[in-house]
Amino acid sequence: MTEYVAVTADLPKTRTHAIRLHGPEGFEGMRRAGRLGAEILDALVPHVVPGVTTGELDDIVREMSVAGGGVPATLGYRGYTHSCCISINHVVCHGIPSEKTLKDGDIVNIDVTPMLDGWHGDTSRMFLVGDVPIKAKRLVDVTYEALMLGLEQAKPGNHLGDISHAIQRHAEKHRYGVVRDFCGHGVGQLFHDAPDVVHVGRPGTGPELRPGMFFTVEPMINIGRPDVKLLEDGWTAVTRDRSLSAQFEHSIGITEDGCEIFTKSPKGLDRPPY
Repeated sequence: MTEYVAVTADLPKTRTHAIRLHGPEGFEGMRRAGRLGAEILDALVPHVVPGVTTGELDDIVREMSVAGGGVPATLGYRGYTHSCCISINHVVCHGIPSEKTLKDGDIVNIDVTPMLDGWHGDTSRMFLVGDVPIKAKRLVDVTYEALMLGLEQAKPGNHLGDISHAIQRHAEKHRYGVVRDFCGHGVGQLFHDAPDVVHVGRPGTGPELRPGMFFTVEPMINIGRPDVKLLEDGWTAVTRDRSLSAQFEHSIGITEDGCEIFTKSPKGLDRPPY
């Protein structure tokens, strides 16, 4: 049975099995943090070009996070030493910034989480580098469509399974594989909180959605099979069959009649081409 708990000033800031229900202060905090995350991704658009290193992009994320009054939540998280994750082509998630350069035709996910006044603005987008093949563009389009179809189901009285099912149905209609090994999560004053938000499921299953719930929806979709493997660095996850993978992520809050997307682009740059 799902347990829900109203967020109060004395509620411990550690993960439990209970789902937190936030009030107006939480919504305002997430709006500010989410906007900063979206502004950082907006600012990266002219920099994601052939020849740039992923380390250079990471530097921009760190500098903008600090300039915006926040800090990158990933920096130091479980020993991680970078300000974002950058996942190229067959990398599903958690790609580590380095001296690797982007090449013409790459598709790239950049995942940022600025923490501002204690709130986490967790979001990611796909970027197209130079002249990208049609099949790669189509994967990116379908992944974004799947995310937004899922968010259409994010309203009070529905269940997490309704979001999951909408995503899975759209992806599999195009014969793509939906990754099972990673999922969305509760978010707010904690980086990762209850509930887990899987991207496959049946309608009417899982926790009921209630006003005040904050969580991420972040489907990872592969051209090939959904299977992934973790590399020896302990972070980078790749497709087992080396097929391309794409991901988009928004942080949202359930309202009285739907959901608020905290991480929408102020410039309307939520999906490529930008």
